[in-house]
Amino acid sequence: MTSLDLVRQRLAGFAQREAHGVSPLYEHLAAHAAEDPEVAGLLTAAPERFAHGTLLLAAAHRLVQAEPFHELSNYYPSLGGTYGADDSTWPLFRQFVLDRADRMRELIATRSVQTNEVRRATLLYPALARVKGPVGLLEVGCSAGLLLGIDQYGYRYQTQQAGQLVAGPAKAALGLHCALELAPGAELPKIPKTVKVAAKVGLDRAPADLADEDTYAWLEACVWADQPERLRLFGVAATVQRKSPPRFVVGDAVADLAEAAALVPEDLPLVVLTSSVLAYLPGEEFVRAMRELDRPAWWLSHEGYAAGLAHVLPERTDLRPGPDEPAHGVVGLVRFEDGEVRSAQALAKTAMHGQRLVWLP
Repeated sequence: MTSLDLVRQRLAGFAQREAHGVSPLYEHLAAHAAEDPEVAGLLTAAPERFAHGTLLLAAAHRLVQAEPFHELSNYYPSLGGTYGADDSTWPLFRQFVLDRADRMRELIATRSVQTNEVRRATLLYPALARVKGPVGLLEVGCSAGLLLGIDQYGYRYQTQQAGQLVAGPAKAALGLHCALELAPGAELPKIPKTVKVAAKVGLDRAPADLADEDTYAWLEACVWADQPERLRLFGVAATVQRKSPPRFVVGDAVADLAEAAALVPEDLPLVVLTSSVLAYLPGEEFVRAMRELDRPAWWLSHEGYAAGLAHVLPERTDLRPGPDEPAHGVVGLVRFEDGEVRSAQALAKTAMHGQRLVWLP
């Protein structure tokens, strides 16, 4: 059983550092849940590594989906709601989840958050372009594997220095936008028109089958309810993925990494991708598994610094969010060969869901 104190701490942290300024609804709900032992207690049904505020909110979102005419849906733009958070929101939410406590606990105990935030492809594209292709791409913790479609999406980067930079196939079904800023001393990265991916493999303990209605509904529920544009992009990306699905491997991110990597042809540069995954994994064990691969490999990461690059670039305090700073991700590119780290770079700081990329010198 996960401790109540831990989940309350995580709910408060989520409200303050992740949802603040990004999701008014989820900031409001998580902050109140952190102060409510009964509601926060629902989250203790999850294993500790999965017991984060987003899981509680995803489970509630899933149940509101199933009852779209409930009064609470008025506060969920994903279901057509137009009300902003007000004095009635928390009492309605609290009553709703406690009345369905058994169903909430079942979802929380058996599911994990599978974000499938396809906008993160905009953060990874310039970094992947640094590896001479065609490449073989292995996504660890892939869920539905939407990021494996990185070569199929269209990109528009808005810059102050060069206006809008455009990349990707001219007739891409999905177009993604991102603000690209430069940190002091940085130069604009090269944004090639295309990246070439010749093999795609996804590794996950439970790959998400987009053809399964219940699975699809859960993936929708993992999207924050007051961000319907993210929901739209997920739907389009899912359609793209169905037309050319990657190869999925059911397995552990550490124990089965070598087996999944073996499915990438030897003549292709191997790029192992993680995106907001290592917060749920022992990062040092993942890095050790990368070192133990029997071929050269690149690790392309979009993680919080402490979960990701800290394991190969320690003491980079400039990559950590300050105490009053919202959470941000870091894009990293690391090359492993013969058990050693041959190169390691922190390329950019990011907004966690792909809205903004700040390129580093």
